Formats: sequence, C-alpha cells, structure tokens
Amino acid sequence: MNSKLNIVVRVDLDHSKAQVIAKGHITIHSVNALYVVAKRAKSLKGGLDLELDVSSALVDQEALDMLRTASETRHLPAKIDPAQVPCTISVLAGRRHPRPSAGRLAA
Repeated sequence: MNSKLNIVVRVDLDHSKAQVIAKGHITIHSVNALYVVAKRAKSLKGGLDLELDVSSALVDQEALDMLRTASETRHLPAKIDPAQVPCTISVLAGRRHPRPSAGRLAA
C-alpha cells in the first residue's frame, strides 16, 4: 500500500451529502489533511452530511480515534474549524495500522 494520502470528494448537493474518500496511510499527522478537505466540502452547502470513508486506507489507531471523536462531538477539531460549526460526520473504517509492540521497538 502506498503511504501517500489520496483523497477524493464526491458531493451530492441535491441530497445534501458529501463523501470524502481517503486511501493511503492515515496517521495522527495526515488526518489533519483529511479534516481540511472535509471542512472545504462542508462549506459548499450548509447542512451537508459528511461521510469520511477510510475503509480503503491503512489507519493508525490514534487517527481513527480522532475521526471517531469528531463524529461523536459533531465538530471538526477547533484548529481546523475555529467557528466549531456543528456537522454530521460518519466514519466508515476498515483496516487500521497496529501499534508497534514493545518487543519490536527494543532491537
């Protein structure tokens, strides 16, 4: 799998839905790029439901936790959206990158 992040956005303005599809490796650092794209998609029309599809990406657990928090709180992180405009975010997840075990680090 390519570690480069590839993001595609599909918008259905008639049904007020935007799908942000990510492929590659999502880390706690690259998840911010996903948030920025989601914010831009959300700004196209008020009340858009966002779907973050990371099911084809390799997602670090910490990044997945961040995405799920955004879904639960119905807000993008404050550093991405200082106005904290509420939004409906659903996360479609699949594979995730396991955390390195202590045994693998001590070599």
